[in-house]
Amino acid sequence: MDKKLDFKSLTALVISSMLGAGVFSLPQNMAAVASPAALIIGWIITGIGITFLAVSMLLLHKLKPDLDGGIFSYAKDGFGELIGFCSAWGYWLCAVIANVSYLVIVFSAISFFTDHSNHIIFGSGNTWISLLAASILLWAIHFLLLNGTQTAAIINIIATFGKLLPLIIFIILSILAFNFKKFNIDFTGIKSGIPIWEQVKHTMLITLWVFIGVEGAVILSSKAKNKKDISKATLLAVFIALCVYLLVTLLSLGIIDRIDLANMRNPSMAGLMTILIGNWGNIVIALGLIISVCGAYLSWAIMAAEVPFIASKHGIFPKCFSKQNFNKAPSFSLWFTSSSMQLCLILICLTKLNYNNLLILSSEMILIPYFLVGAYLLKISFYNKNILHIFIGMGSCIYGIWLLYASGLLHLLLSLILYAPGLIFLIIFKRYNPKFLFLNNKEKFILFFLLLGSIFSLFYLIK
Repeated sequence: MDKKLDFKSLTALVISSMLGAGVFSLPQNMAAVASPAALIIGWIITGIGITFLAVSMLLLHKLKPDLDGGIFSYAKDGFGELIGFCSAWGYWLCAVIANVSYLVIVFSAISFFTDHSNHIIFGSGNTWISLLAASILLWAIHFLLLNGTQTAAIINIIATFGKLLPLIIFIILSILAFNFKKFNIDFTGIKSGIPIWEQVKHTMLITLWVFIGVEGAVILSSKAKNKKDISKATLLAVFIALCVYLLVTLLSLGIIDRIDLANMRNPSMAGLMTILIGNWGNIVIALGLIISVCGAYLSWAIMAAEVPFIASKHGIFPKCFSKQNFNKAPSFSLWFTSSSMQLCLILICLTKLNYNNLLILSSEMILIPYFLVGAYLLKISFYNKNILHIFIGMGSCIYGIWLLYASGLLHLLLSLILYAPGLIFLIIFKRYNPKFLFLNNKEKFILFFLLLGSIFSLFYLIK
């Protein structure tokens, strides 16, 4: 029997989706690219932008209650079946890569307890032993989710409280140890020779990464006990996450110099806690990260499996993805998603990609789906002539365009390559089932253009 999710479960799910591995590596990630002034500006832009995006999703959920697929169903309804498919594929792949990154970082954290300079077991989470351990965890969660989302939601609530405790301890200790003189050293980053606006741009994919998951309650709206809880859970989770991120990032720069922080090993919060309370710091943060990542992984595993399932119900993915088991879990979609994550783990072991590489890839794949949310709200708001909704849609679109600009050409080309398997997947399914996704001549031209663009991007990056 599939029970509905209450306000507490929805809030925990959204918080857990956002507060994952990223927050524990955030001090080093941010210090490596930006000065304190740039960080403040970057967080202000992100706070405003993510609020516009969250409100846009909530408005669309209210205005279009029949489109319970969220992000990708909005894209299909507003811009056609091909764009709807691309949005669903991009979002699903973002969720898959995010989950794989969690598996990588959790065993990177365990290496704090097991590895020494002459004895590497888990390393950066990309050794063959890490692959084996991550695979065991992946399939353990897979079989847990086959029992339905309610079991996972209860575990997720416990994990959410478990992750907030070390974060609260870190924030309190950082406030007590904060040194304003250290924080104020090269406040604008002039000594680095990088203009402050460029520094702000460099923070954008990182700040977006830590907020990915804001749409969790909307994606799982069909499982909510009370539809009104979706708005409250989303906005409360955004506020909590923004406060935590802002404090963690800025307080860290008052503990040690920015250069030393930028060169610190991730999860960098563990190194900072060692400075604050000694060797116990590594243990506190590493355990907190493991609990946090397992909770975030659980949330994203639920959403990753739901995406093809919901997309198939809206005709964006093939019908086979809508199959459910006795516990109402999307079994076919879950097997497909878990198998894809297993393949990614093998590729990571072969290529030695690390958490930061996966962070960029996952952030890139969400850019287009997020932009289309604002664009769809703007489109229907112009039709309805609602000034407030036009303003919110415009704000969301501007934030989306800014993210695309800030990510840079190289990352955009990389994301185009990652869309190519989805387009090939689409062509294969249409060949065996011509009724799957009716594409008009304009959409066929766009499909051909995207495939050519993917090939060009691949050769360009290789060159």
